[in-house]
Amino acid sequence: MSDNFEAKKVVVEEIKEKINASKSVVLVHYERVTVAESTDLRRKFQAASCEYKVYKNTLVRKAFEELGVDKFHDDLNGATAFVFCPDETSGCSILAKAAKDTPALSDKLVPKSAYVNGAYVDAEGVKKLAAIPSREVLIAKMLGCLQAPIANFAYVLKAIADQKS
Repeated sequence: MSDNFEAKKVVVEEIKEKINASKSVVLVHYERVTVAESTDLRRKFQAASCEYKVYKNTLVRKAFEELGVDKFHDDLNGATAFVFCPDETSGCSILAKAAKDTPALSDKLVPKSAYVNGAYVDAEGVKKLAAIPSREVLIAKMLGCLQAPIANFAYVLKAIADQKS
């Protein structure tokens, strides 16, 4: 076997490990992205513990095939970047926010699909995932909802006690 073939096998194994370690993998079509834009995007992903990486489509296709996933054949063409995320929504949210904050990026970065918790998600699903708040925000909202009735009850009791005084 040639050294090139062995090197490709190592990269395929690396990709498989990243897919298995991630709760979501977002496939993004990128075109005419400058180095500065790419670097800024990588920093944003890194801050969210995500990894933005470009691999050859054939190697990613091979990794997905070895994992028993065959839905990405149509999406693995052209210039494709991959975002490996430790949660389901952060990669989608960062992409959507970057496109919103920098209008020039909205044409340059287009989500193709995602692999979320072992399931294929199309481009529309990626947009819907981007609209979901992060886990921390959802927990804070839930706690606020749980705390509100108790706080209101305490306020009413205090008002009654103040009136009697």
